[in-house]
Amino acid sequence: MRPHVIALSLCLALLGGCANLAPDYLRPELPVPAAVNGDSVATQAIEGLDWQRVITNERLKKVVALALENNRDLRIAALNIEKARAQYQIEGAALLPSVSASAGGSSSRYEGAISRKYSVGLGVTSYELDFFGRLTNLKDAALQDFLATEATQRSVRTSLIAEVTNAWLTLAADLDLLKLAQETYESRSKTLELTRKQQELGGSSRLTVVQAQATTEAARGDVANYQGLVEQAGNALNLLVGTTVPKDLLPAPDSGVGASALALLEVPGGVSSEVLLRRPDIVSAEHTLIGSNADIGAARAAFFPSITLTGSVGSSSSSLNSLFDAATRAWTFVPTLTLPIFNAGKLSAALSVAETTRDIQVATYEKAVQTAFREVSDALSVRGTLAERMAAQKAEVDAYASSLKLSTERYRSGADSYLNVLDSQRSLYTAQKSLIALQLTEQSNRMTLFKVLGGG
Repeated sequence: MRPHVIALSLCLALLGGCANLAPDYLRPELPVPAAVNGDSVATQAIEGLDWQRVITNERLKKVVALALENNRDLRIAALNIEKARAQYQIEGAALLPSVSASAGGSSSRYEGAISRKYSVGLGVTSYELDFFGRLTNLKDAALQDFLATEATQRSVRTSLIAEVTNAWLTLAADLDLLKLAQETYESRSKTLELTRKQQELGGSSRLTVVQAQATTEAARGDVANYQGLVEQAGNALNLLVGTTVPKDLLPAPDSGVGASALALLEVPGGVSSEVLLRRPDIVSAEHTLIGSNADIGAARAAFFPSITLTGSVGSSSSSLNSLFDAATRAWTFVPTLTLPIFNAGKLSAALSVAETTRDIQVATYEKAVQTAFREVSDALSVRGTLAERMAAQKAEVDAYASSLKLSTERYRSGADSYLNVLDSQRSLYTAQKSLIALQLTEQSNRMTLFKVLGGG
């Protein structure tokens, strides 16, 4: 049997006996209760979430789609995936020999004689046999890094959907507040004009006019304030989307934040904590943890001998015409074994770093699960009281509206002072603003539930 065939057989035998020194991966126990807000139940109602089903407003759907195409953070996340994929390919390529072709010629003259040398060949340079799994573990670590990056991109995507939705809803709420301030200013301006005419006829005092003017100016200041907030909310929305949002995709003037733009996500009581494991941020943390296990395997393998092969086969001749003759054929085979003996504790320190990094990733994973559990619990707690709060706030607005009507009638009949009218106006205005803020909270909570449960 030819020597190079023997060498190839030896290589294949060695490769077949490769060992993997990475510790076995066991998913850490969830450091949270078994269920969120109660006993564990089936979670089919929240599986397969899709933002296009959660968002029911057509304008908002188009804005979110626009953001998914143009947002720079999402572009960066997508490019990071490509970078991680390329790194994985680099680590995977190290498991295979790199073959290169070469051709060369040389001429020299010595003591009047000219000599020439020509050669062609194929060669493998320093190909490491992965007998102890060092290269395999580096490849596995790169794979987990790629998968973690991919999960991070999904997390960025879900966060972007939630942020764009909340920015759009905030703009809708600011438009509602601006409309309320404008209507209040117009109403108070008419009251002020009427009060001035009554003063001219002797029916109102100077104090009443001044009080009416003060409330009117306050409403005018609110109009200017909410105009600025609307512009700022629009700028924030444009930044998130990555381009200027067309006017026909902004909240409709007459719809308002009170008009439901999102479907109410039906979440069964006592959601199993297992549902948290599908959140992209937790998936990413787990892939990073698995990758740290592979790093330990690579660090352990560094303590063992490494075997590298260098070889070539080709032809060499002093004459170009006879370069490919049988007699000119040549080959070389150079196996090299390197055994670490003294390295001043470098390998031990590298293993300690890998093991400590694994422990850090365990803690990071557990913290991510705990954070997710709290976010879901908080969102469900808010959801549990919103219906009652909304009903109470609407009743408060109705009560102050009736109070304003009655106090105005009593003032006009002379049975009461104008101060009671002013107090009712301020109370109604405050209650109406609180109702708009609560409507925004209710709509935002729907998107928050979508986000904290892992998104689509």
